[in-house]
Amino acid sequence: MQNRKYPSNKLPKAWKKKKSKMKKQLELKRKQTIIAKSNSTISHSKSPKKLTPFKPKKQYLTKKSATWRLPAVLLISMLITIILVVPTLIVTPFVTDNQQKSGATEIQPDSGGELDSLTSPFSVAVIRSKSETVEDVPLETYVSRVVASEMPAKFELEALKAQSLAARTYVINHILYQNGDTEYDVTDTTKHQVYKDERELQQVMKGSYTENMDKIKKAVQATEGEIITYKNDLITPAFFSTSNGYTENSEDYWENELPYLRSVESKWDEESPKFLDQKIFMINEVEKVLELNLPEDAALPIEVTRTESNRVDQLAIAENTFSGREIREKFELQSSDFTIEQKNDHLIFTTKGFGHGIGMSQYGANGMAKEGKTYKEIVKHYYKDVEVSTITDSAPTLVSK
Repeated sequence: MQNRKYPSNKLPKAWKKKKSKMKKQLELKRKQTIIAKSNSTISHSKSPKKLTPFKPKKQYLTKKSATWRLPAVLLISMLITIILVVPTLIVTPFVTDNQQKSGATEIQPDSGGELDSLTSPFSVAVIRSKSETVEDVPLETYVSRVVASEMPAKFELEALKAQSLAARTYVINHILYQNGDTEYDVTDTTKHQVYKDERELQQVMKGSYTENMDKIKKAVQATEGEIITYKNDLITPAFFSTSNGYTENSEDYWENELPYLRSVESKWDEESPKFLDQKIFMINEVEKVLELNLPEDAALPIEVTRTESNRVDQLAIAENTFSGREIREKFELQSSDFTIEQKNDHLIFTTKGFGHGIGMSQYGANGMAKEGKTYKEIVKHYYKDVEVSTITDSAPTLVSK
């Protein structure tokens, strides 16, 4: 069957209506397609859906989570502040305060109050004069503190070693031969040997404490366990500050004659700042101290005899006789080597040396050390015919305790 063709302007009316209807349907379909494509681009979906807000991958706090997460954050922040900030606020004022104090008086911890590297075979019981309590101190620690209390730390090391020997020998000798009626071995005064504890030495030495004690402990360590003996017996190692050029025989000041405490030359003492001293007393003061009557407006008759070392042995004044030691102690003179000069109504006492003069002169020992003498040479100069021994050999009973 052949298709029939009609001119476009000659189409039947029914076909014109059908064509118009189809045209409208195509136009509607085209619009729907455009809308569908537009919705697909926005929502990423094949079918058109209601648009939803964009949500990033990270999750932010919602009202529900914020109710418990916010206090947690605040708690953590407070903990960090306490850990980091508060200690700084507490420490800083103390550091500043300590720095200011150290600028005035630097007191440092003892670099070895007890000589840990040494062996102390026993302790020394020291009665403290201020507190009236007994302090038990290891022997070598006791020796170091006695040396620090009795001899200037600026002295030569060999002189400090000699003083260490004297201090150790003295306390051991005293412990061995004391009566034993007391709960202590020695006092901390010149009755025995001057002893200061760590705090007292810090107060005296101030900023030089550590340096001084290190030097003294070096001397003590070099003489660890050593003592001075005479014919295998411990000696009484008397010592004093400054001589008048000679030391004194023991019997000329004390009562007992000891063979190792002989007068020897000590030419180094003139360099001591304590070599010369003067004291002036009114005559009426002298009368009161000596409990006698002296003639008025007249020269006082004074006669003096002297010992081998040129110290005053006996002094006769207005028919009254006194020993040189009595005069020294009554007027608190530095030495028993003195001269008296009368000037109108007062007397001038001029002294040479400082101390009783028996045994080792400390300034003399320092002078010998400056000349290169060892501590053993110093000890053997001032104590005649002695030997340097050990505690184990000479005092085994103490070591075995």
